[in-house]
Amino acid sequence: VQLQASGGGLVQAGDSLTLSCQASGRTISGYSLGWFRQVPGKEREEFVAAISRTTSYADSVKGRFTISRDNSKNTLYLQMNSLKPEDTAVYYCAASRLFYMSSLYSKGAYDYWGQGTLVTVSS
Repeated sequence: VQLQASGGGLVQAGDSLTLSCQASGRTISGYSLGWFRQVPGKEREEFVAAISRTTSYADSVKGRFTISRDNSKNTLYLQMNSLKPEDTAVYYCAASRLFYMSSLYSKGAYDYWGQGTLVTVSS
């Protein structure tokens, strides 16, 4: 599976932005999908959201971000509302063969990764 994330950009605090992750090569219907982010200057990528049979979110984005998928378009989305400067990061989409949500919080659970898209939120 090849994944390509897009939709990042420069926005102001309080704005909304939707990220997309277009898959190719295989249908995404057989995978769990997730979003991670890496804050500039930090090495660690942190979990943002995942979708399998259910959805799950990091506490820092719960209530503001919504993960969804359109299997007919082979696309994953991340709707981000009420953006904050601390949401500034490179956002990566990823696909996993695992389906248990408890496994999907770890980047090690994912088999395929997109190239990342930068979201910058100004105050």
